[in-house]
Amino acid sequence: MKNEKRMSTALTLTFSGIMTALVLVLQLLGAFIKFGPFSISLVLVPIVLGAAVCGPGIGAWLGLVFAGAVFLSGDAGLFLAISVPGTLVTVIAKGVACGFAAGLVYRLLCRWNQYVAVLVAAVVCPVVNTGVFLIGCRLFFWDTITQLAGDSAYGSNVVGYLFLGFIGANFLFELGTNMILSPVILRLLNISKKFRLGE
Repeated sequence: MKNEKRMSTALTLTFSGIMTALVLVLQLLGAFIKFGPFSISLVLVPIVLGAAVCGPGIGAWLGLVFAGAVFLSGDAGLFLAISVPGTLVTVIAKGVACGFAAGLVYRLLCRWNQYVAVLVAAVVCPVVNTGVFLIGCRLFFWDTITQLAGDSAYGSNVVGYLFLGFIGANFLFELGTNMILSPVILRLLNISKKFRLGE
């Protein structure tokens, strides 16, 4: 029993380490691919997988690593120039919250159906990530966003600018890739586990 627990802990640490490395690599590489004002990244996929396989705590950790990588990649530069505390709070909160929420949702639903659980977690992760970002925008950056909207084709429609011009395409991309890739990768991990166990 003790050996099984040690093996389980070692596998959890190994898998979470691999997911940590993937989060860093995907976020830093994603910084070079731009779509509108934001980078395109697959970084939420390893966060969902890590949260599903290892639990909400590891999901929160991966979200924190994601936040650190956002600062390293320079993605937060525009917001840091406006408010350093506001940017720190927003970026860290959205990363930690999306990872924790994905893990929590998966844990609640996996007893019923593992693939439905990972699919819902794959939806919840970008929704929470974007939702917390929007809250941060409203709290810390609203004046700047209003000014940017006024200088754009959206004019005084700040909400339209925020949803359609600022985050819309990025959110849809993250949501779509998460929904497609997370269940597929989890399926491959399960097949690999069965193969190793000789089932």
